[in-house]
Amino acid sequence: MNPKFIAKKILFLFIALMVIVTGCRFQKPDYLKEISASELKQIMQNEDIFLVDVHTPVQTHIKGTDLVIPYNEIEKFQDKLPKDKNAVIYLYCEGGPMGHAAAKSLYELGYRNLANLSGGAKAWRENGFDFE
Repeated sequence: MNPKFIAKKILFLFIALMVIVTGCRFQKPDYLKEISASELKQIMQNEDIFLVDVHTPVQTHIKGTDLVIPYNEIEKFQDKLPKDKNAVIYLYCEGGPMGHAAAKSLYELGYRNLANLSGGAKAWRENGFDFE
């Protein structure tokens, strides 16, 4: 068999494997609930919630945001987080991915009731909801 053909086939299989492996990394984890902007708005109208903006750099915040923590510095702000590890923490960033990263850090710290705003502040803005 032609060595170039074998090399190309191995390269193709390697690339396919990498796409599969890295693609799984971006799937929503089972410990994180995704909620829409309208769901979050309704919850905020009916309950007092703990809402955290985890976007970097700093952005305009959704009205009612309780805390601003960079998604990659969650551990530094543990003293600002709810003491109850079962309390619901609602997260958002500009589009969603930083909320996922923050949720992973919170989960590793023992928090078990996490929700991320699907589409982030962008989805909130598209729905015409208030910012501070």
